[in-house]
Amino acid sequence: MDIGIGVDCEEISRFKEVGLERSFLDRILTAKELGYCSSKKDPFPHIAARFVGKEAIIKAFNNFNKQVSFGEIEILNDDNGLPRAKVMSKGMNGFDIKISLSHSKNNAVAFALVIHG
Repeated sequence: MDIGIGVDCEEISRFKEVGLERSFLDRILTAKELGYCSSKKDPFPHIAARFVGKEAIIKAFNNFNKQVSFGEIEILNDDNGLPRAKVMSKGMNGFDIKISLSHSKNNAVAFALVIHG
């Protein structure tokens, strides 16, 4: 079994500066993710959390010399409210992704494990 790890942290204010600019959001979020974030009173911590989650996953896949882009990753909450990530591209069978997202008033942070085998 091989494991890749990744972590990322960003200031939420960075996303507030960009605002709800559709071209930026369409590059970093899927339609389902955007719907989830937009349903929140303050969408920016949730947008930031998904962004850093995807960054952490990309870093974890680098351990396997696999290139993954923002548009290929989707992070949604399960029925218990826990974030679940999947990569929606060919050639990624056999990888299990574990993700933890968190945000405070000012920052969003994510930790990802990618397990293969």
